[in-house]
Amino acid sequence: MAENATEASAGRDWPVAGWLRRYRWHRFGPDSLGAATAWALIVPECVAYAQIAGVPPQNAFYAAPIALLAYALFGTSRFLIVGATSAASVLSGATVSGLTTDPGKAAVFSAALALMAGAALIVAGLCRLGFIADFLAEPALVGFLFGMALTMIVRQLSKLTGQSTGDGDFFRRLWHVLSEIGQWSWTTVLVGAASIVALLVLERFLPRLPAALVVLVVGILLSVALTLKDHGVDIVGTIPRAVPTPAWPDLPLHDWLTMGSGAMGVALICFAEGFSIAGSFARKHGDTVDASREMTAMGAANAAVGLFRGFAVSGSASRSAAAESAGGSSPMVSAVAAVLVLVTGAFLTPLFTDLPEPVLGAIVVVAVRGFLNVAELRRYWERDRPSFAVAMTALLGVLVFDLLPGLLLAVLLSLLLFIAAASRPKVSVLGHLPGTTVYADAGEHTAAVTTPGLLVARPDGTLFFGNAARVKNAVVDLAARDGARVVVLDLTASYRFGVEVLDTIGELREELAHHDADLWLARPRVWTREFIETSRLGAQLGPDRIFDTVGDAVGAFGRVGPAASAD
Repeated sequence: MAENATEASAGRDWPVAGWLRRYRWHRFGPDSLGAATAWALIVPECVAYAQIAGVPPQNAFYAAPIALLAYALFGTSRFLIVGATSAASVLSGATVSGLTTDPGKAAVFSAALALMAGAALIVAGLCRLGFIADFLAEPALVGFLFGMALTMIVRQLSKLTGQSTGDGDFFRRLWHVLSEIGQWSWTTVLVGAASIVALLVLERFLPRLPAALVVLVVGILLSVALTLKDHGVDIVGTIPRAVPTPAWPDLPLHDWLTMGSGAMGVALICFAEGFSIAGSFARKHGDTVDASREMTAMGAANAAVGLFRGFAVSGSASRSAAAESAGGSSPMVSAVAAVLVLVTGAFLTPLFTDLPEPVLGAIVVVAVRGFLNVAELRRYWERDRPSFAVAMTALLGVLVFDLLPGLLLAVLLSLLLFIAAASRPKVSVLGHLPGTTVYADAGEHTAAVTTPGLLVARPDGTLFFGNAARVKNAVVDLAARDGARVVVLDLTASYRFGVEVLDTIGELREELAHHDADLWLARPRVWTREFIETSRLGAQLGPDRIFDTVGDAVGAFGRVGPAASAD
């Protein structure tokens, strides 16, 4: 753990400098094995995800090595593998599909979208906005990902049945494909179903094998041996050799502006997905990851693939876990995997010509099933009905309004949850715990002793414009109920506040005065105290009514006596 901390410190300004300078070359063998394991997943999945994103398969080989190298240079996680993912691909495809249906043009739009999302993340990371990840509520994210997975599965039905799913939302697509059941290609259905079963069986009984690569190779061999394309099974067809070369997405300005909101959505999901995976590995291994630096690294990966004709990328849970289980434990895994993918794109793409489309569909369906988190929804239902309602609202929003509106709805719900929680802080009445200097919530500690005529009230949350009036009303009600002559407002939870809160505290003083009660303040933070003392409120209170501790305020009340009242 100490070694990890040293590497992180050394690479504070240039992450690659830290890990590469201290790299222990005895790790290269396990890291190379981890890279080969990741490669075995990257190759079949990136081809499948290219189709989800609506771009030609070769664009997956443009994006994959560039994304891996960019994250190795800028990332702070030792274990995260970055590349095409289901979430990033489907959001990219959803954004671009509304602008063009031509795969060639879609590739240009997708590259521009990745470039915009990457630039947004780089700027946000440099501005230290990584804390944004904390405000995407887990129930909203669970619901969004569940709906996204269902949407992806229904879109893959065209590959698994040989019948188009049509257009529209989830329900329209599902009804369309079910209503055309008589037109299904049953050979295609058989190939797809067999592929799904094979993937699940391999994952269950031979978890160390790269199931997706095994099924892909077997699918190609059977396709050639049985000439499946002659039996109505669609195949991928010729994939040009793919060596990444830089190319600026040549689009008119209005197209860039049209994709602005989509780029923000892609940026948010790419960062949230990647950071959550990096954080889980960091907790497991005692490492640390910096949210803002991860935001910059994910932005660099997306901007880089955008400049090399790729499409949006994020952190992959399956590839990261597979590489870790094989022994990979440093960014060298990404560097070696990038070389392997580069060789594959440059020399081995002809091997994918006879790959059956239903095999790709099966790989995608199995890959996204982890987002169908029924257990978590059940837990919300049993333990937290409001969270269940939020998750289901986000889920249905995706199914009814599509992915980007569903994402915006999930973000809106997250913000509403935060605002609702922050705007209703509990106001605790504090009492003295005998034999100590501690003042605790009298409602939670029966031994806490309160002083007649004195109310010590503590808002259990920082004061801001959205909750100050509610706190003021609660304190006035408590003072009237207890017949308090002096109210001590404990400001320990408020690190700083603005003019609106200052004005509301002034209103509290005036309302208490109407009830013949005086307002004192206790435990203001240094900045808050200076802010108050240099204001009109500070002049009205005077230094004798602002105390460093609650104990000091209670002691002063004891000296003044219960007759103390407002001036």
